[in-house]
Amino acid sequence: MRLTDTSDLWWKTAVFYNLDVQTYLDWNDDGVGDFEGLAHRLDHLAELGVTCLWLAPFYESPRQDNGYDISNYYGVDERYGHLGDFVEVMRTAKDRGMRVIVDLVVNHTSDQHPWFQQARADRTSRYREFYNWRDDVPDDQPANMFPDVEDGVWRWDDEAGQYYQHTFYRHQPDLATEKQVVRDEIAKVIGFWLQLGVDGFRVDAVPSLIDTADGAEHEFLRALRGYVTRRSGSGVLLGEVNLPYDEQLLFFGEDDGNELTMQFDFVANQQLYLALARQDATPLRDALLARPALARGNQWGNFVRNHDELTLDQLTEDERNEVFDAFAPEPGQRIHGRGITRRLPPMLDGDPRRIRMVYSLIFSLPGAPVLYYGEEIGMGEDPTISGSRSAVRTAMQWTGDANGGFSNAGADDLVPGVVPGGNAPEHINVAQQRHDDTSLLAFMSRLTRAYRSAPEIGWGDFAVLDQPHACVLAHSVESSLGLFVAAHNFAPDGRSLDLDLTGSGVEGGTDGFVVVDMLGDDPVPRPIENGRMSVELEGYGQRWWRVIRPGEKRLV
Repeated sequence: MRLTDTSDLWWKTAVFYNLDVQTYLDWNDDGVGDFEGLAHRLDHLAELGVTCLWLAPFYESPRQDNGYDISNYYGVDERYGHLGDFVEVMRTAKDRGMRVIVDLVVNHTSDQHPWFQQARADRTSRYREFYNWRDDVPDDQPANMFPDVEDGVWRWDDEAGQYYQHTFYRHQPDLATEKQVVRDEIAKVIGFWLQLGVDGFRVDAVPSLIDTADGAEHEFLRALRGYVTRRSGSGVLLGEVNLPYDEQLLFFGEDDGNELTMQFDFVANQQLYLALARQDATPLRDALLARPALARGNQWGNFVRNHDELTLDQLTEDERNEVFDAFAPEPGQRIHGRGITRRLPPMLDGDPRRIRMVYSLIFSLPGAPVLYYGEEIGMGEDPTISGSRSAVRTAMQWTGDANGGFSNAGADDLVPGVVPGGNAPEHINVAQQRHDDTSLLAFMSRLTRAYRSAPEIGWGDFAVLDQPHACVLAHSVESSLGLFVAAHNFAPDGRSLDLDLTGSGVEGGTDGFVVVDMLGDDPVPRPIENGRMSVELEGYGQRWWRVIRPGEKRLV
């Protein structure tokens, strides 16, 4: 491959950053974040090294589910501004070198959406067929996504005189996406936002969008991908598919890779937390080795945290209980019987070594890193919000002032809460960390720069390097662009190891190969003797290296 290929398939080496406009910065001091506030913080994201901004739903919505209950796909919720403000953010982000993707939530609408309101009121309405209706509840109905909240997927509607289907909450009726009239409307939604300049979509709950039992239904995803490609040659579809690897591969389009462009790696994410609980890298190492090979244009999204609960549903019950015991010992820190409502730093008792090791690891794995707002400074959750996803959806902490610099509104007027206690803004904020070279923010900025300087991480072939310690994950990623090596220690005490790189493109006995420390303070290239490296890792330590072959012209 050529380096210029990285601009054609930009998502393979992008640094994604997810935020909710509501929680980011309130410019007009009404207690709710807005697009004007976001515009004034785009430079923070550019300085951090973000290359793609992912915006959570900002559409018109009753906000019974954090905006994922949409009542108008073509509008901006007036609390955040209007379409003109959105366009201003788009233009400013592009000027700062950032692409923008938005949420595509089309497996359901809000029950307040005009489509549903007309459908329920008139059986002859064209919108009646936009939803799934029945006169009775079938015996073989599937499980609801929230079994601790909802008692099924069919809900009686008095006005409609029938049951309607809802895979998620009862106020989110499912769209009948198998019908062409609905698919045509979805295409119009996609086309509208592409015309306003977005670079793609994070596609919500993809397995609920199509009937996965019917292979022909994947034609819908292929059609969406083709439509995005025609309207925007560089548009991306980043899918939420929380399934085992073999099933995820189907949503990529298998060898053709012509369905979803990217998917979040939920398997590795869940095995990461099991590895952290055990202080043993084996679960994550095994997951990474089991990753299926992807088509050239596809990519994994690696993440530590997202806007929902930290789901553990792909672990066995015993494994899930291990993670619960380690990181969510109190019932109020758990939700839906499968997830954790906490952020990483409190789960790791605020240990900076361990926190940095985790983020270093995520950036070093083949794929593109996806950050959730506030991770760059080590924000915690609000422990006073028990058993709710809202615990990790608090106001961004910009300063140590009242409300964390998020808003000058009164505390009672804030829509997103402010984290109290030891993780409050007075202790953790952007302004403080901007002036501290030893801060987590400074470390994360170094990670993004190092990642962006090593495109082989997003393009290369992954290999686990043999070494004797179960607590250590040592790996390489190699492509024609270069060879990258990393090692991470999941244990609190140090380890010594000897890495054999001869299987990673460094031929034993070849003169002239050198290795450069990418994250440390010693930029001096060191020679590799007989293709081997001796490594000292501190407790929870992390190391990145670039291997330079003779004749390479890369900067070090």
